Amino acid sequence: MAQKSQMTGATSAKDRVSQPLIIKIGKKLRNSANRISSSQSLIPTTPLQQPDIFDWTDRLKDSWADIAREASEILDHRDAVPPLKDISPDHARIAGDGNWKSFFLVGYGYDVPGNCARAPKTAALVKTIPDLNSAFFSILEPGAVIPRHRGVTRGLVTCHLGLDIPTPRENCWMQVNEDTVHWENGKWLIFDDSYFHEVANETDQTRVILLVQVKRPMRLLGKVANDLALWGIRQSPFVQSARRNLDHWEEAFKQAENNQAA
Repeated sequence: MAQKSQMTGATSAKDRVSQPLIIKIGKKLRNSANRISSSQSLIPTTPLQQPDIFDWTDRLKDSWADIAREASEILDHRDAVPPLKDISPDHARIAGDGNWKSFFLVGYGYDVPGNCARAPKTAALVKTIPDLNSAFFSILEPGAVIPRHRGVTRGLVTCHLGLDIPTPRENCWMQVNEDTVHWENGKWLIFDDSYFHEVANETDQTRVILLVQVKRPMRLLGKVANDLALWGIRQSPFVQSARRNLDHWEEAFKQAENNQAA
C-alpha cells in the first residue's frame, strides 16, 4: 500500500494548484482551436475515418500478430501495468476504478525507454509513424466502462489497432458521436476524439488494442497553430506529472519481472 500511495501521489503541490487554471483556460480556447483545425485540415473532419487515410497503417496492420504477441507478454505482469488514473490523475473521471490500464511506449512525444525495450518490435514500428504524438497498449478489463467524454484537441487523430478483442465483439463497443463501432483483431478504427465518445466492455474478457495518436495533417497555418498548442500541452503539469508517475511504475514493473525470474 505504501508503494501505491507513493506512485499515485507524484503530482507536486505546484502542479495541483496550477491544473484548475490550465483546465479553465484550455476549455475556453478549445472550441476556437478546433475551428482552426477544422478549417485547415487536409483530411475529413468527420467523427470516423477510413483506415487507409494514413499510408503507415498497412505497415502496422501487416505486423499486428507480432504486436499482439508483445502485448500478451506485457500482460504476464498485468498487475504492474498502471491504471490510466494513476499515470494521469486528470483522467480520473473517465478512468474509473482502475479497470482501464495503459502501457505507454511514447507519450506526447516522450519515449518510455524501459517499456520500449519490453516491446521492441512494436516500439520500432510506431517510431516510423510520421507526426507521432503517443502510442500505448490500451487495456480494458471485463465490465469496464469509459463514460462519455471528448479529447483535448482536434489537432490529433486517434487510431486503434485491434490486438485481443473479446467475443462476441458486439458486446465490446465504442460510440463516437452517433455511430457505434466494434474493434476487430488486426484491423484499424480511426476517429476524431474531439467528438464525444464512450466505451464499454460488456464481456468477461479483456480488450487489448494498440492506441496511436498522430498530428492531424493540416495546411501551414493550422500546422503552426497545432504545433504550438501541442508544445504547450507537452510542457504542462499534466504531462510532466504523468512522466514522473511512469518512472514510479517502471520500478513496479521491474520488481514484477524480478519476481518472475526468481
